[in-house]
Amino acid sequence: MQHEAHTEHTHQHHTEPGHGGHADHGHGGHAAPGAGWAMAAQATLHCLTGCAIGEVLGMVIGTWLGWGNVATMVLAIVLAFFFGYSLTLRGVLKAGVDFRTAFRVALAADTLSIAVMELIDNGVIALWPQAMDAHLDDLLFWGALAISLALAFVVTTPVNKWMIGRGKGHAVVHQYHH
Repeated sequence: MQHEAHTEHTHQHHTEPGHGGHADHGHGGHAAPGAGWAMAAQATLHCLTGCAIGEVLGMVIGTWLGWGNVATMVLAIVLAFFFGYSLTLRGVLKAGVDFRTAFRVALAADTLSIAVMELIDNGVIALWPQAMDAHLDDLLFWGALAISLALAFVVTTPVNKWMIGRGKGHAVVHQYHH
């Protein structure tokens, strides 16, 4: 998902009384009045996009190279964080922010969300009978991956709602979008 699409969606959630506009929401540690479920779902979908790219790429590379389960899972997790952070970095850098600041924003915005998503996603795969041994041409490989990502989305959305409501997570990213 393009980060720009993410920001267009969130602009419509900042019209509550006493909320001084988009530029000041969620900062200073106070609750962000616009932190509704739609905003949280959009932030989670953004995170899921990066995680899914990394997970699929890592699993495909590890499986294709014949790596063991642990090495493949580690690669998938590393790539999930990489692509998750990269999507946020891309959007913040477009706003003219220096790389160091953009990197800090991406870490603050995405670390907990990606960690929860990866814990759920990889936990499901690890616990699903025979999923760890499935190959790229197995329906089990793709089915278990799709279900694990869907469950990760469901579990991570309330986490993102909680973070945004406290001026954390993707609420931090929004100050860089105008």
